[in-house]
Amino acid sequence: MALDTDAVEAVAFDSYGTLVDPGSVTDALGEHVDDPELVAERWRTRSLEYAFVATSTGEYDTFYELNRHALRQALHTVDADLSADERDEVLAAYHDLTVFDDVRPGMERLADAGYDLYVLSNGNPEMLDSMADSVGLDGLVEEYVSADEIRRFKPAPEIYEHGAERIGVPPERVAFVAAGWWDVPGALHAGMQGVWVNRADDIWGPYEVEPDLTVAAFDELADELDA
Repeated sequence: MALDTDAVEAVAFDSYGTLVDPGSVTDALGEHVDDPELVAERWRTRSLEYAFVATSTGEYDTFYELNRHALRQALHTVDADLSADERDEVLAAYHDLTVFDDVRPGMERLADAGYDLYVLSNGNPEMLDSMADSVGLDGLVEEYVSADEIRRFKPAPEIYEHGAERIGVPPERVAFVAAGWWDVPGALHAGMQGVWVNRADDIWGPYEVEPDLTVAAFDELADELDA
């Protein structure tokens, strides 16, 4: 498959792991555990697993609350006994995650090329508000679309379909950009064009679909769409 650049009218980005780095919670964790990188990885993995289970079973809680539960579980795996207040302090790191270096320059190029840019995220509105402030994307992003609006998490097709409706174009005219190995297949299944940001030089999963485009950084996406 190849990205149909002529069909793309809007570009939608995942947030956590694509625009901002969930691994940057290690600074907050480092005050409480010996191996903050390990705990951060377990925290992120479990939060995604909770979201997958919630969508599969029809349950729902905000992504922030799922992260709260996932943090407690990750700390439990290393026998770290933090108080509720201490866990809340660590959890607050999600309001100030580090933005990846390639994000703003790449998005500026896309905006200058005339593309409308959106964020389509599992994060609830409060998380997205704080992320927007920390990343500094004012003037670049048209709208932030949250899974909270339909109480279904990615990669359920409904959230991508909802995103296309909010954007106001057919799914096939949206290039969805994500680093998540689970996120791009969801967008493809919903009819969007999928761009995989493979910063970690990972391998693609055992899916019947392939990304329409794989890039290592946002500048490569801008090169493709602004050719």
